[in-house]
Amino acid sequence: MIQVSRKTLLFASISLVFLLAVFVSLGLGIYLISPADHSGKEEIFVVREGSSLREIARDLENKGLVRSKTLFVLWSRIMGYSKGIKSGEYILSAAMPPAKILEKLRRGLILSHIITVPEGYSREQVAELLHEKELVNRKVFLSLTEEPSVLKNYGVSGPSLEGYLFPDTYQFARGISPSLIVDTMVRRFWQMAGPLTDKATETGMSMKDIVTLASIVEKETGRPEERPVIASVFLNRLKRGMRLESDPTVIYGMQSFDGNLRKKDLVQESPYNTYVIRGLTPGPICNPGLDAIKAVIFPAKTEYLYFVSKNDGSHQFSRTLSEHNRAVERYQRRKGKKTS
Repeated sequence: MIQVSRKTLLFASISLVFLLAVFVSLGLGIYLISPADHSGKEEIFVVREGSSLREIARDLENKGLVRSKTLFVLWSRIMGYSKGIKSGEYILSAAMPPAKILEKLRRGLILSHIITVPEGYSREQVAELLHEKELVNRKVFLSLTEEPSVLKNYGVSGPSLEGYLFPDTYQFARGISPSLIVDTMVRRFWQMAGPLTDKATETGMSMKDIVTLASIVEKETGRPEERPVIASVFLNRLKRGMRLESDPTVIYGMQSFDGNLRKKDLVQESPYNTYVIRGLTPGPICNPGLDAIKAVIFPAKTEYLYFVSKNDGSHQFSRTLSEHNRAVERYQRRKGKKTS
């Protein structure tokens, strides 16, 4: 009977392991440079926030973008990329070698969507805009922006983040969390408004009050040159203890608005009805732009207490009630319009 020495067995084992390693490496190498489908077309692949490497590999295999999720996971871990994949949308193709797909995921070459939030948009309008772009669920966004812990985190004392979702142009990727979208917009607010904090303090008003009044100014006029004058009217009225009597505040407090503000609406009890309450509303009524905020901090120096629309986007300003009544007669009543 032939006796096999331990040395021979050890050599054979090492050779077998070596050959196995060679075959695995060769197979892995071929896998990495071989597309799943040479005729594959580009498509959108979404990596959801919080997805594990195995979940991502599984989705890639299910979509036919890679042949083996197991080999994809193995190579990712060998390269140390298992925790470096960024969530978002990617443009991938089965015609891409797995190595290229992994590199795009590792580098976070996500597809972003440009979205512009206009000045004066309310929180509800922002939520609708983001929802239409399929960036966030509308209800989730609204719930998040009125969550007490979130408000506390940003130092906001109002009922919601209304006023602090800064109107600007953003680039967001699908798949990112709603909290990241909110954080980006609120941080943008402080980036733009933060440098005005010292000047804001000199007015004797809190930042919340400044943003609240700025939101009303924003909704009252679309003309940049009028904002400081509109702000002066409201500040003059506040100093005299007069009601602001601003239509946009009434509309904001209504459950539904059909586009026609009626006289009965002006007497309805609401914390946002400035025909009924004195002082400012509980919080902003929209998200004002930087110019509206500056208008409140640096208002025009006037003695105006009233203004009325000229029906061309501009306003007629008055110092006294009699002057205002004549302006109303001229610009509104003769045209069958409601006074503003």
